[in-house]
Amino acid sequence: MKNMEIRRVTLHDIKLLQEIGRNTFLETFSESNTEENMVKYLAEGFSIEKLTEELNNAHSEFYFAVNEQDVVGYLKLNFGASQTELKDSSSLEIERIYVLRKYHGKKVGQVLYDKAIQVAKEKKVNYIWLGVWEENPRAIRFYEKNGFVEFDKHIFKLGEDEQTDIMMKKNM
Repeated sequence: MKNMEIRRVTLHDIKLLQEIGRNTFLETFSESNTEENMVKYLAEGFSIEKLTEELNNAHSEFYFAVNEQDVVGYLKLNFGASQTELKDSSSLEIERIYVLRKYHGKKVGQVLYDKAIQVAKEKKVNYIWLGVWEENPRAIRFYEKNGFVEFDKHIFKLGEDEQTDIMMKKNM
């Protein structure tokens, strides 16, 4: 995938963001969750209103991984008060790195992760943190390989289902 580029997402890209967000989330989690909970989460979590609010937030950034005009994955970063937890101004949260299944194993996730590291260095944060579902061993291995360690757990609500996320962090 030599032609892959990473580009910042703007409000003009909102429909594309909604599409890649819903598609990657569905691919990643539909087998492990009820259809009812997935439908509810996809409707609320990726509504145009919610995405508009997130894109307009100065303390959040989205990036697309684009391969030959096709959006194949995306990254969402949060700073300061925009973080889902901690809200530590000396940290950066990777809220999402999602890649379409047909691009798994092609280093797209690693390129998006590298972009997160670049942003963290530019912002001069002390550490990066994230939450990853305890039943997603592929993602946990990816972050461990990149130097993250577990430091806590928290609850992530998917529809009516309360799930445990492992919180991981990496010092910069």
